[in-house]
Amino acid sequence: MVNFTHEIQRAILVMSIATLLTACEQKGAQGQQPPSMPAMPVTLLAVQPATVPIQAEAVAQTEGAKEIEIRPRVGGIIVKKLFEEGAQIKAGQAMFIIDPVPYQVKATQARAQLAQQKARLEQTRREADRLKTLLASNAVSQREYDNAVSDYAMADASLQQYKALLHEAELNVSYAKVKAPESGIAGRFLFSEGALVSANTSLLTTIIQTSPIWVRFSFSDSELQQLGGMLNNDHVKKISLILPDGSEYSESGQLNFSASQIDPTLGTQQLRAVFKNADQKLHPGQFVRIRVTTGKRDGVYLVPQTAVLTGEQGQFVFVAQQDKDGKMTAMPQPVQAGGWRGQDWVILDGLKQGDKVIVDNLIKIRPGAPVMPMPPKPSGKPMQQTDTKQKI
Repeated sequence: MVNFTHEIQRAILVMSIATLLTACEQKGAQGQQPPSMPAMPVTLLAVQPATVPIQAEAVAQTEGAKEIEIRPRVGGIIVKKLFEEGAQIKAGQAMFIIDPVPYQVKATQARAQLAQQKARLEQTRREADRLKTLLASNAVSQREYDNAVSDYAMADASLQQYKALLHEAELNVSYAKVKAPESGIAGRFLFSEGALVSANTSLLTTIIQTSPIWVRFSFSDSELQQLGGMLNNDHVKKISLILPDGSEYSESGQLNFSASQIDPTLGTQQLRAVFKNADQKLHPGQFVRIRVTTGKRDGVYLVPQTAVLTGEQGQFVFVAQQDKDGKMTAMPQPVQAGGWRGQDWVILDGLKQGDKVIVDNLIKIRPGAPVMPMPPKPSGKPMQQTDTKQKI
């Protein structure tokens, strides 16, 4: 009897252990089931068609419209310089004085020679008049009269020569004061006071004309295709200049040079624009940006740069769509981007009016993942910025 009771207790213990093990296995199996993925909160942008200008930007550099070399027309000793390096120079302003004394002496000699020749001319004129009267009474021969007339003509020719010599001497006196032929910014001194300079060869300094000012830039073949082809004055609608601080220059430019072919070395079209610069805000050698507009494009869509991703098949965006169960999910949508407009990509193809583009939390989203639309932040910035590959 005791053994029978013991066997019953043992059987009950075994069944309890088995039941406990079965419960643990079921609990473990239930714990291994993956939980459902929660919807990712995202900000949506319902895109609408827009009109944007057809334009492209390029790095550019300013340069003076003219770089004038200041050389003396007469040689001599520089006795004084009348300007400061880097100063604004006006046309006609005196810049250097070369010792004028030797040229003043020559001018005085030329005046004396001219006066002497005038007296000789007057003498030959009186002689010719006198012989003309005597010739009428046959008191002198025709030959004597002809010689007197010839002497008068040669004296008159010599007078013109002495006038030219005096004019040259006076010019040399004026050239001793070296003046600026154009307005601009003065360069550095290349000769100091007391230096001996040679006529027409010694470079004294330079003047760079900054009003107007030129801006050189270039566009690659792909950028030209974006603008509609090779640029010329008939093709370009507007040229804007972006200053180093990001602000736009108040004056619009005009194309004053466009190469007729693509540079085979650089693969670009070389271009140059001219801008007014009356306030001297632009200086030669500055690096700026040029924005060229050739027209406008209708029916495109503007999407924040962070919303456009690049994959193996090209560029795409995530669009929020409803699945068969009515849930909102993220689906990739291939797009064709045509460049940047401010902080946005210009989407040429791949979207339609009303598409809801996801603009944040993109690094956590996978195709088909559930999403939960959230109102945009007051700042207007996406909830989360992501790093994406970008191509124009």
